[in-house]
Amino acid sequence: MDRGEVVTRSESETEALGARLAATLTPGSVVYLTGELGAGKTALARGIARGLGAPAREVASPTFALLHEYAGNDGRIVLRHLDLYRLADEARELVPLGLPESVGGAPVCVEWPGTAIRAALPPTLEVRLEPLDDESRRIRFDSPGAAP
Repeated sequence: MDRGEVVTRSESETEALGARLAATLTPGSVVYLTGELGAGKTALARGIARGLGAPAREVASPTFALLHEYAGNDGRIVLRHLDLYRLADEARELVPLGLPESVGGAPVCVEWPGTAIRAALPPTLEVRLEPLDDESRRIRFDSPGAAP
């Protein structure tokens, strides 16, 4: 996906969109998920994980752990999911995580990317989620460097 916009009308539609998006990702893909609290970032990540072969029921926001890794049935890591919402000093706090060195070999979804992660782990795709009402979301896709 280069650029575009989709409207989903439920959490399950947002997850289904994530599953379709997963088919376009490679082990080196870095997907930034942006939007306000409750915008559907984790639902989209859940769909991506499912599309990559991980059990979707295991996907939750990694707000307190910062990083979750999801494996397929064969035990291989299929997705790494970062949530940097609560980092006060992102540049200093990313060092113990070993980023970007520790995230190779599987696609990465990053919620709340800041300046330090953008420098260390630039995106291949940025996804902006915007709530339209309690259920509906406008989801915009942008590949950095894509033609306008």
